[in-house]
Amino acid sequence: MTIETTHLVDDVMRRWPATIRVFLNHGMRCVGCPIACFHTVDDACREHELDRAAFLADLRATTAFEGLAGPARP
Repeated sequence: MTIETTHLVDDVMRRWPATIRVFLNHGMRCVGCPIACFHTVDDACREHELDRAAFLADLRATTAFEGLAGPARP
């Protein structure tokens, strides 16, 4: 499964915990945010004025090797 801009932020962080670091590196404090279960990746990028394509690429790069090593660990 590939991360899409339509995925909910909370779902992304729960499914791929290693992505939490990506959110933090981009200045996003979505971890623990009560809105994370309602906002999509696209919503979060818009709210934080981030380049959606670049952020999505970083998320996907973090999960690229999941199939080889199993789910990422924080």
